[in-house]
Amino acid sequence: MKLFTVSQMVAAEKTADSQGNSYAQMMETAGRSLAEAIIARWPVADASILVLVGPGNNGGDGLVAGRYLAEAGADVAFYLFKPRDPEKDENYAKIQQMGLFAVDAAFDQRFRVLRTRLNITDILIDALLGTGVTRPIAGDLAKLMQQTAAGLAERRAELAAAARSPLTSLTDFSDKVTRRQGDKVTSQDHVTLSPGHPFTRSPLHPVTVAVDCPSGLNCDTGALDPVALPADLTVTFAGPKRGHFVFPGATAVGELVVADIGITEEMVSDVLVEVATLELAHNLLPDRPKDGHKGTFGKLLIAAGCEKYRGAPLLAARGAFRAGAGLVTLAVPSVLRLGISIALPEATYLDVSDWWFGEQPDPNIDSGQLTAVSAHPIRQNASKFDALLVGPGLGDADDFITTLFPADGNAPDLPTLIDADGLNALARLDNWWERLPAHCVLTPHPAEMARLMGIPLAELLQQDRIETALAQAKQWHQVVLFKGAYTVVAAPDGRATLLPFANPVLSVGGSGDVLSGVIATLLGQGLEPYDAARLGGTLHGLAGERSGQKAGLLASEIADLLPEVIALL
Repeated sequence: MKLFTVSQMVAAEKTADSQGNSYAQMMETAGRSLAEAIIARWPVADASILVLVGPGNNGGDGLVAGRYLAEAGADVAFYLFKPRDPEKDENYAKIQQMGLFAVDAAFDQRFRVLRTRLNITDILIDALLGTGVTRPIAGDLAKLMQQTAAGLAERRAELAAAARSPLTSLTDFSDKVTRRQGDKVTSQDHVTLSPGHPFTRSPLHPVTVAVDCPSGLNCDTGALDPVALPADLTVTFAGPKRGHFVFPGATAVGELVVADIGITEEMVSDVLVEVATLELAHNLLPDRPKDGHKGTFGKLLIAAGCEKYRGAPLLAARGAFRAGAGLVTLAVPSVLRLGISIALPEATYLDVSDWWFGEQPDPNIDSGQLTAVSAHPIRQNASKFDALLVGPGLGDADDFITTLFPADGNAPDLPTLIDADGLNALARLDNWWERLPAHCVLTPHPAEMARLMGIPLAELLQQDRIETALAQAKQWHQVVLFKGAYTVVAAPDGRATLLPFANPVLSVGGSGDVLSGVIATLLGQGLEPYDAARLGGTLHGLAGERSGQKAGLLASEIADLLPEVIALL
């Protein structure tokens, strides 16, 4: 699915209008889709719904949605920031013909009507500004939004007080009493969206639905105005906007749903940045033929680990196996083998401990560190494998990395993923990217990316993540997976895919090692680096989502959830 800047979205709508999908028709489709999204999540019959109507097309979308919700049995009212002329505004004329309540803000002294209506509101639809925010909100609009926020807070406080029980159990910790206090949820309040994804409506939280974008969020930069209205659900059109995935604005989006308004792929062929979807992941999954054998499903070599980081190669191998690798071979210091073989007996080993360089064995081989000497058997045996993973838990392994990837560019010629200490070692070399083979995936987190770029981390964090990943992929001639909340995968040819996951449960030591194992497995199964990176990142992100946890998930448990995620897809 395309990921738009605001200007790209404006251009797409203009193109659609010129090709027969008029602005009026797109507005009708958008409003109907917004209503359908609300109806799918909450019971609307007899619900009190308030639509905040802005002066532009966003307000028009809200008018259309309110009409459909009224037809579905809701009690809908409209609060207009600016007057609308029914002689010129067909959608406003239609709600008047239906006899629906509407008031202009100019006639509402001290926001009394607004506050009165908010006191009974179950669902608030924010159709004030949409994607049009480019400067701070001030004046009458700021006051309206502040009053709205205050009214919602007052409504929630009243509902909380009314629902609070005078009884507190100190010995029963079952689900019925550990719900959020006052959450008197009944079976009628529970709506199943899809297997494993229930939505529970709480009477303590009258929900806010944003049309296209929460008012006050800059849909290019993610900047969030102090008076912005955070949403529980944002329904956007044609495709998400970049600001939906940039903090702090991303915190105000809530659930993000995309509605099709008839903008075709051909109309936006020049937009090269996408967001990953389940459909994309499904289409990228490698085949699993019934007559396959372990060679069919990829032979992966992992060069990783040191005495200080003994678990890193184990977690990478576990991720690889759980992602479907047929054979995983570890090139690790000999002191790590016993522990890994007990925890993961499926792995095999490449012997680097007895490799001779000239006439003398390397005295450091058995001290828990891969060295320059260790790189030789890896180079000599690389052709026996389908993919190579280098870096997790290597420690200070500069000699190993410079020998494995020499300055003459004569690196092992197979798909390679470089992560963690492998990236840190490369960062200390001039023009390090010239040493790499042609088909690599680099997976830096922000600190590693800053080192690779040779800039302070603080400077990097001020940059646009998508544009940074694209620029570095082009400079380094490799696929870059830039980790973080909303990971970005960028290719040297200008394509990029954002992964729509921002889950703190994945922020645990070893999580990146598992991810590396997953992507390297997909490389070994024949996927191109760009596809392997975006599918692997999606599998990893989905594992976090499917865990159902907010914290406490172990990296090994992320790996163990991968078969379930693959089955889901």
